[in-house]
Amino acid sequence: MTEATTTDLRDIPFTTADGGTATLADFGEKVVLVVNVASKCGLTPQYEQLEALQREYADRGFTVLGFPCNQFMGQEPGSMDEILEYCSTTWGVSFPIMDKVKVNGGKAAPVYKALKKAEDVEGKRGPILWNFEKFVLTPEGVVHRFRPQTTPDDPAIVKVIEDSLPR
Repeated sequence: MTEATTTDLRDIPFTTADGGTATLADFGEKVVLVVNVASKCGLTPQYEQLEALQREYADRGFTVLGFPCNQFMGQEPGSMDEILEYCSTTWGVSFPIMDKVKVNGGKAAPVYKALKKAEDVEGKRGPILWNFEKFVLTPEGVVHRFRPQTTPDDPAIVKVIEDSLPR
């Protein structure tokens, strides 16, 4: 986890699914789980767990933000309309889906350039390894990074969310 990067992260603009501009600051003091998503990945069933977290904690100041990414073996090839339709009809997604992004390389979205500075539980930073890499941003300015194989309902992620929400 990395201290005091959330303030900077909250001011970085990104594009919404409808072509608008938003920042994490637009979500106020919410606990935010940022995840790069893909529709044709072996980890795609994580959408179900992401949506379960959204439903469980949204009314307490939490949201998931999905950022579709096609950088890993072309596993998110659709248009934004196709992605939104798939998320809604297949997984019942109610959390915000942003515009498609690159997460690695020179053309990585600025918000992901900043997120990649956060350490995972092993103290490693750097590139996004695959689809469904997760970052929990707390209002206190801490970024917790979880690698793709860590499921959204993993006790470590749930603990960070619960510990960061108002009681």
